[in-house]
Amino acid sequence: MRQTCPICKKKDVVEASRPFCSKRCADVDLGRWLKGGYAIPTDEHVPESAMPPTPANDSDVY
Repeated sequence: MRQTCPICKKKDVVEASRPFCSKRCADVDLGRWLKGGYAIPTDEHVPESAMPPTPANDSDVY
């Protein structure tokens, strides 16, 4: 059974980068994780003080 890359949908998955077809697709997936792209929506209220700085107010920090 051939596995499909979850990022670009290519059918040629390389064993060294599995389940991705390349290191590039693995890095794209990692970037999505680090930026919170795979976050699960919730109804919980998160205090603003616990939120990481956003690019819009990042300049206020420096």
